[in-house]
Amino acid sequence: MKFSDYISRLKGDKKIWIVIFVMSFISILVVYSSTGALAFRRSNGNTSFYIFRQVMVQLGGFMFILLMIKYIKVKYYNKYANLALVAAVGFILIGILIGRGSGRTIPLGFFSFQPAELAKVAVMMWVARILSNTGETDAAKRASFFKIVGGMLLLTVLLLKVNFSSAVLLMTTAFIMMYVAQIPARYLGSALLIALVVSVSLFLVRKQLPEIIYKGTRVETVFNRVDRYISGKDPKQDEGLTQDEFAKIAIYNGGFFGVGVGKGDISNRMSAAYNDFVFAIIVEEYGIFFAAFIVLLYLIILTRGLMIIKACKRTFPLFLATGAVTLLLLQALVNMGVSSGAIPVTGQPLPWISWGGTSQIFTAIVFGFLLSISAENQAEMLKQDTEEPGEEEDYSEEEIEFPPLNLKL
Repeated sequence: MKFSDYISRLKGDKKIWIVIFVMSFISILVVYSSTGALAFRRSNGNTSFYIFRQVMVQLGGFMFILLMIKYIKVKYYNKYANLALVAAVGFILIGILIGRGSGRTIPLGFFSFQPAELAKVAVMMWVARILSNTGETDAAKRASFFKIVGGMLLLTVLLLKVNFSSAVLLMTTAFIMMYVAQIPARYLGSALLIALVVSVSLFLVRKQLPEIIYKGTRVETVFNRVDRYISGKDPKQDEGLTQDEFAKIAIYNGGFFGVGVGKGDISNRMSAAYNDFVFAIIVEEYGIFFAAFIVLLYLIILTRGLMIIKACKRTFPLFLATGAVTLLLLQALVNMGVSSGAIPVTGQPLPWISWGGTSQIFTAIVFGFLLSISAENQAEMLKQDTEEPGEEEDYSEEEIEFPPLNLKL
């Protein structure tokens, strides 16, 4: 049986499926190239262990996607959105209490769990639920806006200690979802202006902040990185090159065609080459042209995602798909921006390509959202073409029909 025959049997958008398969192949190559130093530190040079682990995690991700499409209707994500958010907050608190790396990960024996990854999925479901139940009146939209901002502020405060970049990603994703839901621009603009003023003010007076809320926290780490990015000076430059400097060297070495698979040297000098700086390693070994191909893959996800959003007839799937596309693209942009030096250093993996465990599984869930919505859109269109209108399916709290979006693709 040909590969195209297997693809044709899969439900959901076929082009997104193809992109996922291509990214999986690229991920295996990149893990092979970037985990050499890690293998020598932890596994006596056995790089095959990390390749095997990545393959198994991605196979698990594929199983999640297939199970979501086959057995879980999109309306159930609406029904259990509040529970998902409560679970995310609970795991973040557990991470703060007993986690490693300032609460970034929770050790669970044979693997580590990252609460921020669960928060990404939970926020998409929760915000989509609120927006899908928002009426057309200005009062209803204002109430939804304040409810979402209040919930996001709570998560942001908790994540400031755990993972600052994830907090920013989630807040940005929520705002884009609200923009698509036509929450008045004066609310969104005012909130963004307040956030900007507060952030700049805190940065300017950071050295006068009480030690209990600043010294040794993620806020101090973030502000130090921003300060270094603006000034171009590293207070630890006498200790050697930093990871972002190694990343720039890797991109310079790679040029247009790269130095060859497994022939890169920079990955052996970086502690996060296989994760936060994986895009730089891709450029070093495969070249700028290949890196541009990876950018193209994410652009395909964007365009196909917009088509899925446009085809949605109900509000909850529309907003959930918007959140999924937004999060995947923003996370990819952050990883590429950090690797190239375009933005200050922060920790975000390249979706479905970076080596990882929790991040891979929850990225699979995000893809599962998109493909499940696509499959239901296709099934609904087929039903309309082949059957007479009958009794409508019970959509519980997502009864609102949504007119087709006028998206120019």
